[in-house]
Amino acid sequence: MTTDAWIVFFAGIVGGALRVGVPFLFVSLGECLTEKAGRINLGLEGVLVLSAMTAFGASYLSGSPWIGVLAGALSGALLALLHGVLCSLPRVNDIATGIALMLLGMGLAFYLGKPLIQPQAPQLPAIPLGFWSDSPAVRSALQINAMLPIGLALAGLMAWAFSNTRAGLLVRMAGDSANATRALGYSVSGIRIAATAGGGLIAGLGGASLTLFYPGSWNEGISSGQGLIAVALVIFARWSPLRCTGAALLFGGAGAIGPALQSVGIGWGYHLFNIVPYVLTLLILVITCRPGVIVPGSPTELSSNR
Repeated sequence: MTTDAWIVFFAGIVGGALRVGVPFLFVSLGECLTEKAGRINLGLEGVLVLSAMTAFGASYLSGSPWIGVLAGALSGALLALLHGVLCSLPRVNDIATGIALMLLGMGLAFYLGKPLIQPQAPQLPAIPLGFWSDSPAVRSALQINAMLPIGLALAGLMAWAFSNTRAGLLVRMAGDSANATRALGYSVSGIRIAATAGGGLIAGLGGASLTLFYPGSWNEGISSGQGLIAVALVIFARWSPLRCTGAALLFGGAGAIGPALQSVGIGWGYHLFNIVPYVLTLLILVITCRPGVIVPGSPTELSSNR
């Protein structure tokens, strides 16, 4: 490849990481908050799909993408709230409930979203990081989602809150020791319900970024399993919001390899490179989730809730 082609290729990887990584970032931050409180939410795939459909529909009907973002976040919070309430009942399993809620969220989205497959909704504005280049291909590759700065700020805020605020310390305590939380007079169920709903709200922002920026349309295969991948991503990030940022960009960059190759005229192996995020997920699970091994940073109560 020529020098210009290499520049376009690497710009495609970087721009793709920043675009594709945005949904991963929000969903992983949402799951990080949920799991920090000692609850796992496998229903995030349903949350992501339902919030993506809701955001697109709200943007289409209102004419404002930011109203769509708000609607997507609220729908994600409501579905996650249902998960949190159900899991607080006696003898209810987190994983089984999460799978059921995933199917519910996806079913609702597919049914209610059928009229939205053809229309186009107003999209979120782009941040032009490629302004320095004269190449249209580079400028196009570096059009960044306006939600990205929000996600980065949210990751920093969460990291600070977990260490420096009363609410953050309560979330961590509920995830590390339910007995200690009860002994201090706090409701473990209440904390976990709030954290699960908050995680769903954050994940809903990721769903909104799918349909309102990249790929920027609604269809039934919009998420490609990103909600489920986020669970592995949080394990890889060791339950750290800041490391979730790096992990999301890594997964985003992995998903951008195929399109970046196509942008420089290399079509061979395009579909093969599209499976890289799924291979990474499998490797993470194989390496970290071995029987009898506790992953460093894992909230202690997660093992008892599964």
